[in-house]
Amino acid sequence: MAGGVADSQPRVVSASRDIAAPADRIFELIAEPTNQPRWDGNDNLAEAGAGQRVRAVGHAFEMTLTRGSVRVNRVVEFAEDRRIAWLPSEPDADPPGHLWRWELEPLPDGGTRVTHTYDWSRLDDEDRLPRARATTPDRLRASLDRLAALAESG
Repeated sequence: MAGGVADSQPRVVSASRDIAAPADRIFELIAEPTNQPRWDGNDNLAEAGAGQRVRAVGHAFEMTLTRGSVRVNRVVEFAEDRRIAWLPSEPDADPPGHLWRWELEPLPDGGTRVTHTYDWSRLDDEDRLPRARATTPDRLRASLDRLAALAESG
């Protein structure tokens, strides 16, 4: 039960893919917010201002969504070239409880296994639940596929 609504749908969804590119190249596409609209499989991200490259936990970056609203993304997990996660929220608001995570594992062949996770287990905003439910592993896989195309093209 969350927010008074019984829900049997998993609230943590993820997808993984092996990408034929080194972890540092892939991580740069994720940690530099200006790149994110290029690989967003939800077609939700419009643009981010330059100079926001994530380098540590506690960093925050702003993203303009396709609908024109702005989200502040607070970084809560960070290990260069290995892991990054953030909590989005409206400006000047507390995060409503959903998290985006990327984990990169270098492979012996020089490629990287990338796992993308959307965790909405703590989401308590009833208005956001329909969109959270629509974020399926297939949507995450679309982001991974776009990310792979960018990273593999060099």
